Amino acid sequence: MKKAPAGVAKVLPFNFLKLYMTPTTKKLLHYTGKAISDFAMIEKGDRVMLCLSGGKDSYSLLTILNLLRKRSGNKFELFAFTLDQAQPGWDDSAMRAWMAEQKIPHEILREDTYSIVKEKIPEGKTYCSLCSRLRRGIIYRYAETHGFNKIALGHHRDDLIRTLLMSILYGGRMSAMPPKLLSDNKKHIVVRPFVYVQEKDIIKFAQEQQFPIIPCSLCGSQENLARVRVRKLIDDLAKENPKIPSNMLHALTNIQPSQLMDKSLWDFKGLRTNAEDFSNSIDFELEPEELPDMPAIAIKSGCHSEADLF
Repeated sequence: MKKAPAGVAKVLPFNFLKLYMTPTTKKLLHYTGKAISDFAMIEKGDRVMLCLSGGKDSYSLLTILNLLRKRSGNKFELFAFTLDQAQPGWDDSAMRAWMAEQKIPHEILREDTYSIVKEKIPEGKTYCSLCSRLRRGIIYRYAETHGFNKIALGHHRDDLIRTLLMSILYGGRMSAMPPKLLSDNKKHIVVRPFVYVQEKDIIKFAQEQQFPIIPCSLCGSQENLARVRVRKLIDDLAKENPKIPSNMLHALTNIQPSQLMDKSLWDFKGLRTNAEDFSNSIDFELEPEELPDMPAIAIKSGCHSEADLF
């Protein structure tokens, strides 16, 4: 029997599929499987369309989901969709060869959204919002036309916590990326099976697998974005306390409305002791003409919403 490479454990998943798995592979399988189970992301009979951008995250997710599909006995369908946005220097020849080798059904569709973004967005402004809207529309249309009910994206734990902090600092709200989302037209479920996976593990996994990465010349040309600064902030804090990223992720699962200020989630006005009388309340709200002038605050940022990172 063939021996496994040094430092690599041999496992026998379902259907007697023989694989040599590194500890990183097993770690990604564990956390991806847990997320799928915790949020019921993928179920029997689902037709899952994974958005393969050509980056490390989507390559890694495709590989892990394909392993889980095989281990499940093909209880769900997996398809890879890549959008060629006509960016300068785009070369998907290595991706096509890799996909053929993996025997995963796929399609690379060319739509020139790059020219639209460059035309509409002034020099020096961020492309993320418009680019993501155009891309999302194409993805939804393709999924609907071809009958896919689930759309899988490669966002990981660190994407979630960075989006949370950016929403607070630049958007004035508390929001992030949900693990499971119903599309506006109610026809698709968007899932993020990597929500428990750390980016450093994806980087290591991508290096082990030697994926044919395609760089994004559009976003990559804009390094001075708010998300870059937020990423550095979290990384610097994590050097002092390594638990900070995991604590931020846990905060997304531990919301306490009574400790915040959202009146739509908690009835602050109706909060009384047993001895208090509602009829004794006083209206302190000023009329608009009585309000003092407030200075305008201009907020400039890069992509900071879930839609921007789609």
